[in-house]
Amino acid sequence: MSKIISLKNTVSLVTGGASGLGRATAERFAQLGSRVAILDLPSSDGENVAAQIKEKTSGECIFTPADVTSESDVSSVIDKISEKYGALHNVINCAGIGVARRTINFGRKETHSLELFNRVLLTNVGGTFNVIAKACPLINENKPLNEDNCLGCIINTSSIAAFDGQIGQVAYSASKGAIAAMTLPIARDLSIRGIRCVTIAPGLFKTPLLESLPAKVQKQLATLVPFPTRLGDPAEFAHLCQSIAENPMLNGEVIRLDGAIRMLP
Repeated sequence: MSKIISLKNTVSLVTGGASGLGRATAERFAQLGSRVAILDLPSSDGENVAAQIKEKTSGECIFTPADVTSESDVSSVIDKISEKYGALHNVINCAGIGVARRTINFGRKETHSLELFNRVLLTNVGGTFNVIAKACPLINENKPLNEDNCLGCIINTSSIAAFDGQIGQVAYSASKGAIAAMTLPIARDLSIRGIRCVTIAPGLFKTPLLESLPAKVQKQLATLVPFPTRLGDPAEFAHLCQSIAENPMLNGEVIRLDGAIRMLP
């Protein structure tokens, strides 16, 4: 048995998998022989995306609709994966939301609402934690994937906003900072059972959110990246997810994937 882990015949859960970074990761893992379950909101295009991935890769991909903030929803997804595949090896958490609100808008005399702040944290941090907590008992039932007795891998999505938050990103930066901060304690918590935890902090990527901006704005943002001077491709995020899943020595770390960008105020 090798130290390097093969994705072939593993089972992977990708949250936020109906679009953007999650979709690219689901497609890449299916292409490499992993049986993939996409978790996204019932209102998403998850059913069509799963069918498209199956057709494109000739791999296995199913859609499991759920809200990551719901314990019962996520538990049902894990039960479905257990019934269909009998195992779960990789969890890639890409589900999240973002808002643009200043702490105080002095012109309008408005403060950032606590309700909105809490909603961002609940979705991004609580949702990530909820999926991990519900998935780990099933991962714990696995047979070792390599000679180190690794049973599985958790990959979370933070952001460079965790370190270089911009105006209007107080809630988003707080949530992504929390995801980065909980990487090491989760890795330590799960180490006794050979389950790893790694977080990726992407920079400016060509996701549906950025693509909704005018072309001129996208081009301006791309010039901020030292090299390569462009927006990141979701396929590059997916490739790093593959490397993390395959390399057992990657654990407890937050990896910036950002072309060396450092956002100034």
